[in-house]
Amino acid sequence: MDVETAVAEAFRAEWGQVVATLIRITGDWDLAEECAQEAFALALRTWPRDGVPARPGAWLTTAARHRATDRLRRDAVGAAKLREAARMPVPDAPEPDDSGVTDDRLRLIFTCCHPALATEAQVALALRTLAGLSTAEIARAFLVPEATMSQRLVRVKRKIRHARIPYRVPPAHLLPERTHAVLGVLYLTFNEGYSASAGPDLLRPDLAAEAIRLARVLAQLMPDEPEAIGLLALMLLQHARRETRVDAGGVLVPLEEQDRTRWDTAAIAEGTTILEAALRRRRPGPYQIQAAIAACHATAAHPADTDWPQIAGLYDQLRKHVPSTVVDLNRAIAVGMAEGPEAGLELLDALPLEGYHLLAATRADFLRRLGRHAEAAHWYGKARELAGTEAERTYLTRRISELVSVPADVVRRSAEDRPPEEAP
Repeated sequence: MDVETAVAEAFRAEWGQVVATLIRITGDWDLAEECAQEAFALALRTWPRDGVPARPGAWLTTAARHRATDRLRRDAVGAAKLREAARMPVPDAPEPDDSGVTDDRLRLIFTCCHPALATEAQVALALRTLAGLSTAEIARAFLVPEATMSQRLVRVKRKIRHARIPYRVPPAHLLPERTHAVLGVLYLTFNEGYSASAGPDLLRPDLAAEAIRLARVLAQLMPDEPEAIGLLALMLLQHARRETRVDAGGVLVPLEEQDRTRWDTAAIAEGTTILEAALRRRRPGPYQIQAAIAACHATAAHPADTDWPQIAGLYDQLRKHVPSTVVDLNRAIAVGMAEGPEAGLELLDALPLEGYHLLAATRADFLRRLGRHAEAAHWYGKARELAGTEAERTYLTRRISELVSVPADVVRRSAEDRPPEEAP
């Protein structure tokens, strides 16, 4: 294994633990992240010479801790923290506690999701600090500008510091008050693996698989929590299509064009069984409803077999739990497929999602189905402008090229000129 690959694997496996250790020692989130980054940079410089250590996590934690110690030594305010750091061994295993959470990474997520913080702040901080997602990726998940998310993260770290909010795993009886935020962290981590917000590839299967692993651990820890079970079902049903969602060149393949014979039938069967167990508890929630929608797609042998009216009805239920424009967009898609593109377009007109590439792509698809190719080319072009991954941009470019009846100059101008009748 080459050094760059070893460092990348260590980042995926150890980042959260390294940062969490430094936060516990220093109480300073920014310092912890900076020193962790410096440790990984040091690994890239020294491992080619010295070899990859037998225990990369311990090596990285020690290196990061030394960096933090040096920084604190130069800061008089850090004297007390430095004395504490000197007494603390490098951890090889979780600290003893009565939480009942034995998985390292899940422990860290529960630790990060402190109820004194707003739920959105808990989720964003856990995604940044423990899942290793960039601020830009988190901003896309929350549909806000990167600068806005950056400011939110700064404010929440400042609140933690000023309010002296402790960084430790809660006892078992306090876990339920953090479960909602923990589910949000796992859900958004999976989403980034299922459909990356930026970069060359649409899929990040390792990230999705890790989210599924953590969701499975959480479901075992909380077998009476139907939303935890529902989230696991949702992930399994969505991940079952991973092999068919891009072609051999890495280009997006839409749902209706995927080879359903290649879907993971074992994952679909498991996800369906788990969903049924959750629904029997008669405490429906947003993750169970989304899992039911995913099941409608996963169990349809052919695109024409998809029960779009049922999916539209499920989105009506989901809106009661999660009143958001993204849910409204997905409901518009379902209505458009059930009742016709005109009905879908009418719903799209009311959505305030300017700047969201999936809104533009959905409008383009409805227009294409109606034979309004010039307008469809415009909106595919707009979606291409806004898309974050090369896989999506390549797919949208192909869609434009397929509209052979559209004059070349219209395709060229599709990203700049807005048809007057299609003002968003």
